[in-house]
Amino acid sequence: MKQELTYNEALHRASAYCTASEKCVFDVSEKLSSWGISTDESEKIIAYLITENFINEERFARAFVNDKFRFNKWGKIKIAYALRAKNISSELTQSALENIDENEYSDTLTELLKAKLRGLKYKDEYDKKVKLFRFAQSRGFESGEIQKSLSL
Repeated sequence: MKQELTYNEALHRASAYCTASEKCVFDVSEKLSSWGISTDESEKIIAYLITENFINEERFARAFVNDKFRFNKWGKIKIAYALRAKNISSELTQSALENIDENEYSDTLTELLKAKLRGLKYKDEYDKKVKLFRFAQSRGFESGEIQKSLSL
């Protein structure tokens, strides 16, 4: 049988969880819930973690945007949806997305499309563009950016 965590044990585990990597309130509340911590205690723990700067949603948003763009090669639309799913405010999301360098953003999209094209089977030029466009949209890139990259 699983042992119940005391408030102090949960606080200690939650602070260690936040120290390992950037977390948002949503992530921490989900984790506390999975540990069987009551809502009242969860709110107290989260308030403490915010006060002690273990949780900082602005810092989390910047790190999340950076990681998803650089490592997963996601576009701004997909990143914004993921942040919204974690209850990050639209102001913080916009602010974090503005940190993406526009030239690097365009270059990343172009490289993704070139890599996709290498393994793509298509009938004609129209079919090729449609498939590449859909692929880029699934990665969360904006239509205007995709059009620009496809015309190169």
